[in-house]
Amino acid sequence: MSRPFRFATTADAPLPEAVLLPASCGWQPSAAISRASGTSGATRIFGTSYLKRSASLALSPEARPERIRFVQPAVAEKSSPEAPAARAPTAPERLALGIKLAYGAPNFAGAAMVIPIAIHLSIFYSDVILVPLGVIALAKALGRAWDALTDPIMGWVSDRTRSPWGRRRPWMAIGAPAAALSFVAMFTPPESFDPGGAGLWLCATYILYYLGQTVYAIPHYGLGPELTTDYRERSSLFGWEQGFSVAGTMVAAAIPGLLAARLGARAGYFWFAVGFGSLLAVLYWNLVWRVRERPDFANRVPNPLVPGVRRVLRNRVFRLLLSVYLIGSVTGAIPGTLMPYFVTYVLKPENPTWWISIFLTIYFGFGFLFLPAWVWLARRAGKKLAWLLSFVSAFSGSLALFFVGEGDLLEVGVILAWAGSSFAARLFLGPAIQADVIDYDELYTGKRREAQYGALWSVMTKFMVIPSLTIPLAVLASLGYQPNVEQSPQVQFAIRAIFALAPAATALVAFGVACFFPISEAIHREIWAGIEAHKRGDAATDPLTGVVLPPPNDRGVDEDTGWFLDHFTSGELRRVLGDGAATLLRDALGWCLVSLALCGAGAFYTFEAVRDLSEEPGLLPVVAIVVAGVAFSMALFHAIRVRAAILYRRRPIDPAILRAHIRSTSGPATAV
Repeated sequence: MSRPFRFATTADAPLPEAVLLPASCGWQPSAAISRASGTSGATRIFGTSYLKRSASLALSPEARPERIRFVQPAVAEKSSPEAPAARAPTAPERLALGIKLAYGAPNFAGAAMVIPIAIHLSIFYSDVILVPLGVIALAKALGRAWDALTDPIMGWVSDRTRSPWGRRRPWMAIGAPAAALSFVAMFTPPESFDPGGAGLWLCATYILYYLGQTVYAIPHYGLGPELTTDYRERSSLFGWEQGFSVAGTMVAAAIPGLLAARLGARAGYFWFAVGFGSLLAVLYWNLVWRVRERPDFANRVPNPLVPGVRRVLRNRVFRLLLSVYLIGSVTGAIPGTLMPYFVTYVLKPENPTWWISIFLTIYFGFGFLFLPAWVWLARRAGKKLAWLLSFVSAFSGSLALFFVGEGDLLEVGVILAWAGSSFAARLFLGPAIQADVIDYDELYTGKRREAQYGALWSVMTKFMVIPSLTIPLAVLASLGYQPNVEQSPQVQFAIRAIFALAPAATALVAFGVACFFPISEAIHREIWAGIEAHKRGDAATDPLTGVVLPPPNDRGVDEDTGWFLDHFTSGELRRVLGDGAATLLRDALGWCLVSLALCGAGAFYTFEAVRDLSEEPGLLPVVAIVVAGVAFSMALFHAIRVRAAILYRRRPIDPAILRAHIRSTSGPATAV
């Protein structure tokens, strides 16, 4: 069955904190990305109306239509490992226009709510509410670490929910109003609070907002692919969804700053939050009322988390692609976070919030305006070349911003137009290239596993973006930032350098790594020739390594056993052959305890270091929170492996099967 093209992000809209302004690296899928329990519910997705009728650009122009493969819109459940891929029915499944509108419309409000959180929230709390920058950084670190951890949990819960109203709709009905209330509260801290109390208010509402967002967004984007299995109808459904996202983004680029400039910061953000928070709840309730779930999807068995992660990471081409994105994610949220400070304290216009709205509108507007040109270039010159060229504007735009100063408003507008022109290219080229990587995985495994790739991508990039959301604020605080006054030359230089040079540097490094991406148009044709050979029962050759690959079903290990053994590395299984099954439990339990110790140490240090939220906590507590969050997720990962190790000890597997599994997972392209 063909897969419709989609965008994956790390938030409930195409423009989270990691996707703002010129220096985000090659693209930002997901990002939420889209954001995991092995269920694609942990990945947030967006279709594209631009490419609905020309989706074949994701492959070579010569690719036959039946061979087109795109990143599949993530669903919060998948077939059991042994089940064959579902086939599209012969008769098209038509969705009423009202259903498509009801499904896509919530993205208008969801996308609009992302912008003020990504752009305006920090300076609102630092310069209006007077919360120390380090406390704001700490709140963001806690909230985003919590967000990354709850995504896979929500996917697991939604998959297993059984109610008269279905698996998805009850959670959307609860999560949307909860997120809306938290959003309003986030921008309306009580005026009686001192900076310490306001910092605690920010921390609580920030965490609650992302919890509510997870509760509604994961089931929402899991529901979409379940509404129809028809290729064209899915493309249409996700095209409407993306259209609403683009509209919400453009509206939110302008309105929050204009309201703040006209009504004052407190009143402006309050009315924006009330309006779009209410709209979010109403649109999701309309979705719950209008759209019905299909019961035939309810009994699909999700793939297990740990084996899914290991299988994805065996793909060395994916590891290279992921490294490009992670390099860019290290600084991905810096432009959005620091833009208000750059405009206010470096450019120094008379009305900073008004100019922020203008600059955002220029950036996003030119991005969407130039999307058809990038589509044309990708079809004519190839995806890789277009992808690499998109780095050029990202790098040069960021670098140019370092050299502007007070009053250079026109120059900044021109630079942002240039940098924004490649913004949309990064949205569609990333998923298209990722689809080629998944095709390479299919050559080795015989399975389409878009959901597992998207889920891993989402969680990893969410953790990687936390430093760029938090560390710049903590650095400015340590250098003596003071709100609403002329900043010292040291602080002004730090704002310019972090805002411009840091993203430019990571974009340049990511470009260098991306040059080594090996799948060209010709290589991709060979990959598909190999996939077709496997379908006929013939051996195929890996075009990247020259290794001859027997059909996946002829490798001596049945599918269920292979999934179970993938809880462990090839090295661990080799030790089982020499030292016995007890080594599995020892290794898994050891890693679990080490991860828990790191998590506890980070949490304890933060608790001890942050006693008074009215004072700057410094940089180390922010880093400790990030370490604790990553360590906790690793502890959960290894706890699942502990359970598998106990099961293996009770029921050992034949050594011959172990050896066959090790051989099948240790080839040149899949080495663990």
